Amino acid sequence: MTSNKAVAAVKTWASRLIPDPGPARRLCVLTVVQSVGFGIFLSSSAVFFRREVGLSAAQVGLGLSVAGLAGLVMTVPVGRLADRFGPRLPLLGCYGALAVLFAGWCLVRGFPGFVLLASLISVCETSSHPLRMALTHEVFTPEQRVRVSAQARSLFNLGFMLGAALAGAALAVGTRLAFSTAVLATAAAHAACALLTAGLPRRERTAAPAADGRAPRSGLRDVRFVGLALLCGVLELYQPILTVALPLWIIGRTAAPSALTSVLLMLDTVLVIAFQVAASRGAETAPGAARMLRRAGLLLAACCLLFGLTQGVPVAVAVLLLLLGTAVLVLGELSQAAGSWGLSLHLPPPGRQGEYQGVFALGRGLQQTAGPYLVTALAVGQGRLGWAVLALVVLLAGLACPPLARAAEQARAVSAPKPGTDTADRSGEQPEARPEPVH
Repeated sequence: MTSNKAVAAVKTWASRLIPDPGPARRLCVLTVVQSVGFGIFLSSSAVFFRREVGLSAAQVGLGLSVAGLAGLVMTVPVGRLADRFGPRLPLLGCYGALAVLFAGWCLVRGFPGFVLLASLISVCETSSHPLRMALTHEVFTPEQRVRVSAQARSLFNLGFMLGAALAGAALAVGTRLAFSTAVLATAAAHAACALLTAGLPRRERTAAPAADGRAPRSGLRDVRFVGLALLCGVLELYQPILTVALPLWIIGRTAAPSALTSVLLMLDTVLVIAFQVAASRGAETAPGAARMLRRAGLLLAACCLLFGLTQGVPVAVAVLLLLLGTAVLVLGELSQAAGSWGLSLHLPPPGRQGEYQGVFALGRGLQQTAGPYLVTALAVGQGRLGWAVLALVVLLAGLACPPLARAAEQARAVSAPKPGTDTADRSGEQPEARPEPVH
C-alpha cells in the first residue's frame, strides 16, 4: 500500500512537470530550445572570445559590461512596443535577430566589433524575457500563468545542462571549426525559437487608457512597482552567491575541496528542475506571491549564515554545511522565482504588461550588474561579517515585499477604470480574482 502511494505521488509530481498540450507545451518547447543554445554558447564563449576573437580577459569583461548596460536600457522601450503591437511580434523579431547575430560571431575580429555585436545580442536577449512574460500573461488565464512559468524554468535548466554538455565537446576539440559549429548551433536554436513563436496564438489588443481618459504615465514612475522590482533584484542575489561568491569562498576561506563547487552547482540545477513547479503553488495571486518573497528572504538569510559558518572548521563539517546551505539556498531560489512571476504578472495595469515587464526586468539587470561585485566584496572580502551583512540585506528585502505589494494593489484598485467600462475586455484581459489580504 505504501509503495503504491509512493508511485502515485511520483506520477503526480512528474505529470506536473509536463506542460498541457497546446500553447503551454509550445512555449515550454521554445524555452528548452533557447536554453540549449544558451548553454552551448555561454559554456564556450569565454574561450571563444579569447582564442578566436583575439581579446584579452580585461577586454572581454569590459565589453560584456557595456553590452549588459545596453540591454538594460532597452527593456522598457521594447516593452512599450509589446503593449502597442502585442508581445508576439517583438519576441519573434528578437529571436530572428539573435539567429543572425549569433552567426555573426564567425566574422567578428577585434574589440570594436565584439562590443557592437555583444551589445546588439544583449538588447535582444534581455528583452526576450519580459516579452515572454508578457506573452504568458496574454495567452494564459491567471490560474495558469505561474504554473506555466514554473514549468518553463524547470525545462530551461534541463536544456541548459544539455547545451553545456554539447559545449564541452567543442571545448575538448578546441579547433576553430568546433567553436564555429557551436556558435552556428546557437544561431539555429534561436531561428527555431522564432518559428515556434510564430505558431503561438495571437490576440487583438487595445491599449488601456488611464481612468481619467488621459495617456497613462510611465511605468518607471510607479514607485511601488519599481520598488518591488528592486527588492526582487536584491533577493535574486542568490545567483552571484552561488556562481561567484561561493566558489571563491570555498577555495580561499574553507578547507573544503574546490571540486565541491561543481557538485553544488549540479545540486542546485537538479533541485530546480525537480521542484520549481511544486514550489510555485501559492503565487497565483499578488498577496500569495509577496508572501513567497518574504519566505525567500528568510531562507536566503539562513543560507548566508550557514555559509559563513564554514570558515575555520574541519573538512567534513565544512562540506556538510555547504551542502545544507545550498539546499536552503535552492528553497529560497524557488520561492523567489515564483514570487517574482506572481508580482510581475498580477500587478501591472491592463494593457500595459509589456512596459511593466520591462520595468520589472530592471531589478534583475541591476543585480546582474552590481551583484557579483557586491557579494564578492562582502562574503569573500569580509568573511563571516560579510555573510551576516548579506543575510540582513536579503532578510529586509523579503520582509518589505508584502506591505509594498499590498500598497501597490491598493493603488492599482484606486486607479482602475470605473465599473462598466470595457477596457479589460478590449485588451484581452480576463477578470482576476478579488485580492486577498497580505498577512
